[in-house]
Amino acid sequence: MDPGQPDGGVYDWYQRGLDLLGDGNPDAAATLLDRALAAEPGSRSVREALARAQYDAGRYREAIESFGALIAVDPADDYAQFGLGLAASRAGELELAAEHLALAVAMRPDQGHYARALRGVRARRGLATELP
Repeated sequence: MDPGQPDGGVYDWYQRGLDLLGDGNPDAAATLLDRALAAEPGSRSVREALARAQYDAGRYREAIESFGALIAVDPADDYAQFGLGLAASRAGELELAAEHLALAVAMRPDQGHYARALRGVRARRGLATELP
């Protein structure tokens, strides 16, 4: 086995990554999940967990890319639209954030947190246009 390789297989890495994410260690989770995604590039579950870890670690540009990859495969994935919107908002890309949050709200109007996030981005965007 490669000395830099974690123990177990891809599923074990995925599970440990989720545990690390749940325990508040998003950087460690992202590192492990990135390794899992390299071994299993077609796994939506691994890519979604990686995107969440990147977001929680404050790696918003990487999270935008990861959520974007999920959307490229399934544009109707409301959670990926929401995640991309949140990551774009944190990265200061308010137009991109509003676009994807609006899509998430349109797909799942029953998700109140989607609508709250969209209202927040629209308010920030409005303030940004009012500044000199």
